[in-house]
Amino acid sequence: MTGVLSAVALGLAVILVSGAALAAFALWQFSSTVAANSIDIDGADAAPPPGIGSYENGFNLLIVGVDNDSAQGSAYGVRETTLNDVNILVHVSADHTNAVVVSIPRDLVVAHPECTDAATGEAFGALAAAPVNEAMGRGGLPCVVNTVEELTGLDIPYAGLASFAGVVRLTDAVGGVPVCLSEPVDDPKAGLSLPAGTSIVSGDTALAFLRSRHGVGDGSDLARISSQQLYLASLMRTVRGDGTLTDLPRLYALANAAAGNISLSTSFAHTDTMVSMALALADIDLDRLVFVQYPGTTEDPDYPGKVVPLQGLADTMFAKIAADEPFSLTAAAPTDEPLVAGPPAESPEGPVEPDAAAPPATPTPTPEALDGLTGRTAADESCAQVASD
Repeated sequence: MTGVLSAVALGLAVILVSGAALAAFALWQFSSTVAANSIDIDGADAAPPPGIGSYENGFNLLIVGVDNDSAQGSAYGVRETTLNDVNILVHVSADHTNAVVVSIPRDLVVAHPECTDAATGEAFGALAAAPVNEAMGRGGLPCVVNTVEELTGLDIPYAGLASFAGVVRLTDAVGGVPVCLSEPVDDPKAGLSLPAGTSIVSGDTALAFLRSRHGVGDGSDLARISSQQLYLASLMRTVRGDGTLTDLPRLYALANAAAGNISLSTSFAHTDTMVSMALALADIDLDRLVFVQYPGTTEDPDYPGKVVPLQGLADTMFAKIAADEPFSLTAAAPTDEPLVAGPPAESPEGPVEPDAAAPPATPTPTPEALDGLTGRTAADESCAQVASD
């Protein structure tokens, strides 16, 4: 979903510099639809949007996927309540050199703050411990944002909301996303059947891949997060490399699909804001865009079938995120390259003097590896591991 929003916003940047009347109308139509569907998440007056250009600072954005939406009917099953089953926190550093995308397991047991449903006025008391996906039913998107803020210690001023039906329409508009499997997968419960190797998935097939629990990974709910990370990483590579950002008809279709199927916070529902954020994301190397699962364990006997935070590792990770310190999932491979400039090299004619006008090269620091984290970078094209029987 993050990749879709980035593609839409970067596409709008193209539209914004076009003088054509049709482009101007398309932009107005998109802006009007997004504003009409926006959700107030903090009850405060929205800050004025930044001017067009790359976002000047870092930012945090929460993308929430819900499993039930009145607009989609019973196509994906009937549920008594709406759950925030997908919770993805995006953090972009202030210097735009790195970003972290944290997937929060739906069954992660967390503290919940007091929440009030803005639509009904119903108040909900604080909870000491409950799955994070109960937040949506306790006050909608604002409550989900408040719950994740309390969990992570981060301020989250921007958010977006999408349903199953929305994911289908968005992936169709993108034109499909490549996903790679180590072996064939057949998961009748999710309606997923794919061969080994790389397949281009879109629509219901993409949704089935994102929802599959028994076909990919270890067969657990956490396997879905692995699939989501693989899909989002591939989506980011796709929109950057397949011409999406220069194909105006395709961008128009994508913008319309996004406008009609994503509800954004009022703070985020400005084309200026979206474009600025997307330009910041576009500055980041794919190997510095890290997808990571919130660290947790399923082996706590007090919460069978749930995920309990590994608090020490989570605290370390979020301290680095708050300080804009990049980290990696594995230690860097050893290298024979010198880390600092050495003495001038010798040549047959004598020592080679360095260029006096050029400052000595400063190596980019190697991000610290945080052992125990699960995830991948956007540059990682490895295949998903299929669950064994």
